[in-house]
Amino acid sequence: MLIRKGTGEDPRLIEKDKVPYLEFEALKKQSWLTHAFSTRLGGVSSGCFASMNLGFGRGEEDKIVAENYKRLGDAVGFDWKKVVLSHQTHTTNVRLVTEKDAGKGTVRERDYTDVDGLITNEPGLPLVTFYADCVPLYFADPKNKAIGLSHSGWRGTVGRMGEKTLKAMNEAFGTQPQDVIAAIGPSICGDCFEVGPEVVEEFAKTFSKKQMEAICHAGRNDRSYLDLWRANRIILEEAGVQPQNISVTNICTRCNPDLLYSHRIMGAQRGNLAAILMIRE
Repeated sequence: MLIRKGTGEDPRLIEKDKVPYLEFEALKKQSWLTHAFSTRLGGVSSGCFASMNLGFGRGEEDKIVAENYKRLGDAVGFDWKKVVLSHQTHTTNVRLVTEKDAGKGTVRERDYTDVDGLITNEPGLPLVTFYADCVPLYFADPKNKAIGLSHSGWRGTVGRMGEKTLKAMNEAFGTQPQDVIAAIGPSICGDCFEVGPEVVEEFAKTFSKKQMEAICHAGRNDRSYLDLWRANRIILEEAGVQPQNISVTNICTRCNPDLLYSHRIMGAQRGNLAAILMIRE
């Protein structure tokens, strides 16, 4: 059973061709977009990777991961051989993707490293970033027909990855934040993300005292709980995205280990979830 942290049904759980995935209503309404957030179900992986592992290089045979991409692509509606993968190292680096990048990370070697965000305005290029508790950020600019997809863990959130992705889209496509439709995807919730004082100190350098009261509450001993969903919403609103244009998940990866991979529960021996965003051809 899917556990939601609050009311509402966004993102919705969809199943097609025996492949379950999640999608946001606000993004689905954009007829020029294809998007999804994968689950751990519907693939061919086994053991600790079972069954829809989308992370190459985690110890599973590439041909198995490739088959997972094919199945997800058939269900969602994208060509897995044209997918462009991030190379995540908890940076705030954003890469402009063009047709020349098609297939990098799946059928071709990546010629870039340290990339946690991808942007493009070219149709038919599925952007993919990876997760197992960190926060996916989706960006759609209907005016300029441009998109962005970024990985924002706690380090990325402190570094204001959402704001930096919007700036990269502005520089590349003329994107104005007030035109953007944004979504904060499934990830660890504020009741589950327990951190030490050193992490809280980093957030206190970026967020005001009032904001810290909203995103941080005391835990056991010297530990605290951080709400990355609210923190990223604050960042997006401060960057100029209209509040009504931001969809925030109510699905926690740690609370739903039967459906989603969670690093906090499973450790490094697990698969990777993926966020997918593409401009339709």
